[in-house]
Amino acid sequence: MSNRVFNFSAGPATLPLDVLKKVQEEMLSYDGKGMSLMEMSHRSKEFEQVIHEAEALCKELLNISDDYRVLFLQGGASTQFSMVPLNFLTEDKTADYIVTGSFANKAYKEAVKLGNVNVAGNTKEANHNYIPSQDELTLSEDATYVHITSNNTIFGTQWNEYPDTGDVPLVADMSSDIMSKPMDVSKFGLIYAGAQKNLGPSGVTLVIIRKDLLEKVPETLPSMSRYDLMAESDSMYNTPPTFAVYILKLVLEWLKARGGLDAVNQFNLEKAKFIYDAIDNSDGFYQGHAQKEHRSLMNATFRLADSELESTFIKEAAENNLVGLKGHRSVGGIRASIYNAMSKEGCIALAKFMEDFKAKHSK
Repeated sequence: MSNRVFNFSAGPATLPLDVLKKVQEEMLSYDGKGMSLMEMSHRSKEFEQVIHEAEALCKELLNISDDYRVLFLQGGASTQFSMVPLNFLTEDKTADYIVTGSFANKAYKEAVKLGNVNVAGNTKEANHNYIPSQDELTLSEDATYVHITSNNTIFGTQWNEYPDTGDVPLVADMSSDIMSKPMDVSKFGLIYAGAQKNLGPSGVTLVIIRKDLLEKVPETLPSMSRYDLMAESDSMYNTPPTFAVYILKLVLEWLKARGGLDAVNQFNLEKAKFIYDAIDNSDGFYQGHAQKEHRSLMNATFRLADSELESTFIKEAAENNLVGLKGHRSVGGIRASIYNAMSKEGCIALAKFMEDFKAKHSK
């Protein structure tokens, strides 16, 4: 384990070391059965227990009522971009989309292929460096749903207060901040999240959907695009990503053992502060992208005042076992993704490196 690095990649991202050790321990023989869980039938009692325990843990950690179903689907959040409007954007309705970043825009682009869409808010002119307030939104009176992206991985902004949509279902892509803090699921009609940032490995997508919405799914849709069929079959309409679900369950157990989401949120606040303090106390050497009141606790994005130093920063950081810091190609700069599994030690090490780098390269 001595050669493990601090991995700040945006996803697939770092996983808890305790979870990796458990996977390693059970790799050759799960539950004494002489084979790994990835070799077992998804119809076996062993895997059925895993997926049912994963659903129960989700409900416990997020305090989800029996009005909702928890599903484990495939195709990532990108498949949900089209699956949501396929299921709920009928010809006589309009869907509202609030565009606060790249993935929010991708979701919008898929929806417009399938029906009428109103852009209720768009922060593009400010290069997506803030989250719009309620009074900045232009919501439709008869929308079938309102869609947001709760955390913007590329630009480093995050919703702190979700929009009030009244009786209109709020739909959220929470791929990069799910399970990072307590939240009131009852405010949402549907939540979806690719697992590869905060929940586990790539390959499985968490969906939390209110049961009354399942009754609105058109029977004319292809079977694999129907939320109601996925719910009826307990996420096993076809062969699910069994090994990814198993690791997701282990991550949920790890979150519970850490004290649940209140404790996790406090931990995330503490560790993010090291990095943001390094930015704010740099006398302009580092320049954060997001407005301070809208900063993400999951993705800290910043530039160097001297942009020519950014490649040197990334190179020297990697030499110090701080990897995955290159900003997204669409915005450049530096991005430190500090999801639940990133340790406080990793954030302290990055902050210290930032201070030393500034001292070395300041003019």
